[in-house]
Amino acid sequence: MHVWALSANGELAGGLVGHTWTTWLHVTYLWVDAAHRGTGLGSTLLTEAERLATTERACTHSRVETWDFQAPDFYRKHGYEVVCVIPDYPPGVTEYTLTKQIG
Repeated sequence: MHVWALSANGELAGGLVGHTWTTWLHVTYLWVDAAHRGTGLGSTLLTEAERLATTERACTHSRVETWDFQAPDFYRKHGYEVVCVIPDYPPGVTEYTLTKQIG
């Protein structure tokens, strides 16, 4: 699954890459260009991916892995719950797995 956003001048402003398997959406990458951060674009991309996963692929849940220096709080804000924490993976970093019921 790919969801992209273009800026007003047609340049790539952000995107989400993931896949679906059975009834799950797995968000692999979500990024927003620095010039567009803080505008709600990341939220829009995630919401659209969840919508497509439920309406076009019959998904009922979503999952994502992220590191402590990336976006665990962003996903929590969007209703995701931490289901696994792996400290020191890689060394000095904590990895989080979060899930959400979407359908």
